[in-house]
Amino acid sequence: MSKKRSGGGLSPTQQAAKFLGVSVLAGAVMAGIALPAAGALGLAAKGSVESFDELPTNLKTPPLSQRTTILDSEGGTIATVYSRDRTVVDLKSISPYMQKAIVAIEDSRFYQHGAVDLKGVLRALNKNAQSGGVSQGASTLTQQLVKNVAVEEAGDDPTKVAEATQQTIGRKIRELKYAIQLEEELGKKKILENYLNITFFGQQAYGVEAASQRYFSTHAKDLNLEQSALLAGIVQSPSRYDPVNDEAEATKRRNTVLQRMAEVGDVSQADADKAKEQPLGLKVSKPKNGCITAVKGAGFFCDYVREVFLTDPVFGKTKEARAKVWNQGGLTIKTTMDPQAQKSAQKSIKEHVYQDDDVATAATIVQPGTGKILAMGQSRPYGINNKKNETTLNLSVNAAMGGGAGYQPGSTFKPIVAAAAIEGGMPATKMYPSPYKMDYPAPVQECNGNTWNEKGVPVTNENTSEHGPYDMKTATAKSVNTYYVSLISDIGICPVTEMAAKMGVQRADGRKIQQAPSIALGTQEMSPLTMANAYATFASRGMYCTPVAIESITQRVGEKSKSLQVPKSTCSRAMSENTADTINTLLKGVVEDGTGSEAGLGAGRPSAGKTGTTDERYAAWFVGYTPNMSGAVWVGDPAHKRQMKNITIGGVWNEKVFGGKVPGPIWRDMMSGALEGKDAPNFNLVYIPDPPKEKGDGGDDGDDGDNRGNDNGGNDNGGNDGGDDGNTTFPTPTFSIPENFIQGTSNGNGNGGGGGRG
Repeated sequence: MSKKRSGGGLSPTQQAAKFLGVSVLAGAVMAGIALPAAGALGLAAKGSVESFDELPTNLKTPPLSQRTTILDSEGGTIATVYSRDRTVVDLKSISPYMQKAIVAIEDSRFYQHGAVDLKGVLRALNKNAQSGGVSQGASTLTQQLVKNVAVEEAGDDPTKVAEATQQTIGRKIRELKYAIQLEEELGKKKILENYLNITFFGQQAYGVEAASQRYFSTHAKDLNLEQSALLAGIVQSPSRYDPVNDEAEATKRRNTVLQRMAEVGDVSQADADKAKEQPLGLKVSKPKNGCITAVKGAGFFCDYVREVFLTDPVFGKTKEARAKVWNQGGLTIKTTMDPQAQKSAQKSIKEHVYQDDDVATAATIVQPGTGKILAMGQSRPYGINNKKNETTLNLSVNAAMGGGAGYQPGSTFKPIVAAAAIEGGMPATKMYPSPYKMDYPAPVQECNGNTWNEKGVPVTNENTSEHGPYDMKTATAKSVNTYYVSLISDIGICPVTEMAAKMGVQRADGRKIQQAPSIALGTQEMSPLTMANAYATFASRGMYCTPVAIESITQRVGEKSKSLQVPKSTCSRAMSENTADTINTLLKGVVEDGTGSEAGLGAGRPSAGKTGTTDERYAAWFVGYTPNMSGAVWVGDPAHKRQMKNITIGGVWNEKVFGGKVPGPIWRDMMSGALEGKDAPNFNLVYIPDPPKEKGDGGDDGDDGDNRGNDNGGNDNGGNDGGDDGNTTFPTPTFSIPENFIQGTSNGNGNGGGGGRG
């Protein structure tokens, strides 16, 4: 390659001497003579350079890094990601003009010489002697291929890249020996094919196919004469001859290649001259790399897939090993994402919450019984350009998978308490006095044998008209706080946290769920994916399945493809079928005539779910499901600063936001579109008799009266959850939260804050 190279600080005379040493060595190697490492050949001190015969005989050729394609469950492309944009093609898929152009300008005697071109060495030596420096090299295409292989093996490690490209006699000797090996094993055509696939052409394009797409939006097989000459000219210095940034310099270089092709007889002088008159004709396509290119708003799902790959041991024992496979690329990843569900989720999100709103929404859909993630989206789009409300923070997942610290789920946690109670033998007809206001009962048993024994911590319902006695069905439909704190106090904290663990419910920040009665009112921060997958346990009649995003992976290595092992969902029974059926019956009532009535899917599509709204309305939820899909919708400020009072969301003004009022309709529209055309199976319901009517029972439906109490000395959150029925008047509770009672911070992804309203 004709390229100016640094002499590593040596004078021109020393550089020329070093070059002479390599030249003589090359001739000797060709003659089969083993030379000592002696200064007479300009090889520095004895022992500083390996003897030629002592060098390894096999060049370790790494698989070329290529782009990875992420597909949805139907085979449609979601996004392409890569560390190096490269698509490997065979020689017959590369234009003959391109083949001739690269040979003409880089190594015109390629088909006449062996691994080392002695005539080229002498020509370069003469040129360098005249210039007083090293202005011209004598590397053959084969030698250049060897160097590029070393650079490819170095990856993104700057130290290894420097070692692979350092201008030393030692590297030159190794390069020569490996070049001889390649000439013997591959032959000229394969060497040329490999060279055109590995070489860097600038503008993030590695290999001629990617370069053809980048500069001309065409395939390598369709390159014409002038296009081929331009690409061949770039190789010597991709930055200097970059046609996008310096058209004049690139044109001059292209014409130099055309002239050289005429001189060696690849084209006629007339054809070369005609091509020189043509404009560059660029049709540049911007690099499309990473999850920012994802379609259907699936950038965050794409990012989740990447996180799964980099963290799951099935793809490699260490983080470094997994990253190496990911960066090598060449993967075709078929995911679980259902394009219909994803499109519907994003459409509903866009219609109900705007990108520039003060608050955001995130939604996730999973498939009961399989753990497959069908959709994942949010109102603040995937972006890294610091545009307003763009983010790379995945609001749907836990911190360890690219999300934040989560959000308090409010009353959407109550069904987990009910499941623990029913599984333990408590009937769904259980009655509690459930007054409008009461103190947390104490003491309450914890898992470690200790007791929670804080006294005088109040909890209220949303409305003064909400007072019992209530049974479980009515209390769930109305989301009565005093009923549920009575329930958890009765059965103890441990059965609830154990049931939560069986359902895959965990804090988004990775910490353990705290042992306090207020967990019944949703004080522990969760992610939408966690809640959607937990409710899928109810939908699948008690079977919990770990969430999965990847169905299959094939990897192209060279000319072959192989399948990689992928993580499988693990399913286990979290509760009996009868318990799950009872919860389904309770939550079906929520969407029929309770706080989630605005989220109902209609008579033809049985559904169940639960609303939730946190203290001071920092977050609102609806988590619901049918027998074949489960979805969670969260709305709130990720920074946990903007209360959802007197706020406009999606162009609609809200005096107060409730779980059934904003998240509910998002869930309804999302699920309606996702389920369109699919079967509408029924739940297996159980009979829960209504309690006898008592004088004074009743009041308007509330939502999530989550007055949260002190947790073990103030280590959790306190507060009050609110109502949800749009036709109900929602007075502000009159209790106050003691100083230092609220646990958490306002930083991160909605972490902290107090208890909640509905």
